[in-house]
Amino acid sequence: MNFKEYGDCNNDTIMLLHGGGLSWWNYREEAEKLKESYHIIIPILDGHSDSDRKFTSIEDNAQEIIDYITSNYNGHVRLIGGLSLGGQILLEILSRKNDICDYAIIESALAIPMKATYKMIKPAFSMSYGLISKKWFSQMQFNSLKIRKDLFSEYYRDTCKIAKEDMIAFMEANSKYEIKDSLQSTKAKVLVVVGNKERPIMKKSASIIHQRIKESKIEILPNYYHGDFSINNPEQYISAINTLITSRDKQLKTEINGNTGENFENAKMKLKGKDITDTKSLDER
Repeated sequence: MNFKEYGDCNNDTIMLLHGGGLSWWNYREEAEKLKESYHIIIPILDGHSDSDRKFTSIEDNAQEIIDYITSNYNGHVRLIGGLSLGGQILLEILSRKNDICDYAIIESALAIPMKATYKMIKPAFSMSYGLISKKWFSQMQFNSLKIRKDLFSEYYRDTCKIAKEDMIAFMEANSKYEIKDSLQSTKAKVLVVVGNKERPIMKKSASIIHQRIKESKIEILPNYYHGDFSINNPEQYISAINTLITSRDKQLKTEINGNTGENFENAKMKLKGKDITDTKSLDER
């Protein structure tokens, strides 16, 4: 797996997992603005443009990322965010290693298997894959995603690089993924996000994830479509990150207030994984 990195590696690390069919530019604006305060890592998911291996499964991608964090960051980062396919990989990561991060933002992750859709993916892409390189077809697909217009060149370039087998593989994985029972054991403070303009199954999935993760928070964003939050509204996404982290640090400072024998950083390490219930909402829209 290849990685894009921003900022000083001595700062707290944030990892962001892009959506299926997209790439690191999904989070480019967030990375550019957060790099002054954090070390940002954006993995290029398997089977996508500029990746170094074929896509096999959500589970394999999750394990690759866990192994990378274990080898390079002592098994723990400050926050992980993920959109759609990236959100499903994040769910799998949280299920496999419950202390891998302090915070997680799960955006528009499908948690209900779609058996009918799964059966249609291979024949549909086998017939239409050749059209992906046609700019008019790519533009039509891009418009349906409601992504910011200035990202079309990156979208067109990178979708043209995705092999048919990989596209089928990650679309099938997306449609059949089931969340694991062990997800409920995560120690991360989790924000679950979905747009109210998304399909009903996506809103139901967000509700299921919220119910499965104790003390998680759910935000249904008014007038938002799939991917709107991180792709089209990076400032708001950054605000959500800062709100999550700031609320935790404020509580830690309160808990150690008056204890002159312990500094703030030591207290963070000691209390890592402790449930925090007083998380603020996102900014009013």
